[in-house]
Amino acid sequence: MIESIKKDAATRMGKSIDSLRQEMAKIRTGRAHTSLLDHVMVEYYGSEVPINQVANVGVEDARTLTVTPWERPMVAKVEKAIMNSDLGLNPSTVGAVIRVPMPALTEERRKDLVKVVRHEAENARVAVRNIRRDANNELKNLLKDKSISEDEDRKGQEDIQKLTDQYIAEVDRVLAEKEKELMAV
Repeated sequence: MIESIKKDAATRMGKSIDSLRQEMAKIRTGRAHTSLLDHVMVEYYGSEVPINQVANVGVEDARTLTVTPWERPMVAKVEKAIMNSDLGLNPSTVGAVIRVPMPALTEERRKDLVKVVRHEAENARVAVRNIRRDANNELKNLLKDKSISEDEDRKGQEDIQKLTDQYIAEVDRVLAEKEKELMAV
């Protein structure tokens, strides 16, 4: 029983780290990358869908993305969705192709992005701690039901704390990498 609780906690903590990495990938470092637009939602026949479901997103060069909608009437909607996103991008349309130039990162913008990155890392830490709390509550319930002894409960909580420390250190490592990447000119 204790092993299944630990495995579940480790799996959920791993998913928190994966989620953090996905969020970090969205935060740009000055180079054009197709994943930057992954979270941009476009209104498509009455529902909101990710941009990659209505258009082909590609990299033209190191500082330019190209977005080619699959349907001609979607060009204006896709362009508007990119403009309204929180990325601060200014697309330009030529025919059916939307070019999205990546502005150079200023020192001020880099510092703003570092704040965003730190906020995302803190959210990941909170998620890991919440998973620890849930696992510890499950152990307490097993103790209350007399399914495990107090020693097993204590040992289980120690193991879960070690797991938590390990994943918090991983969050810190991912954060340090991204900060270094953002501050490099």
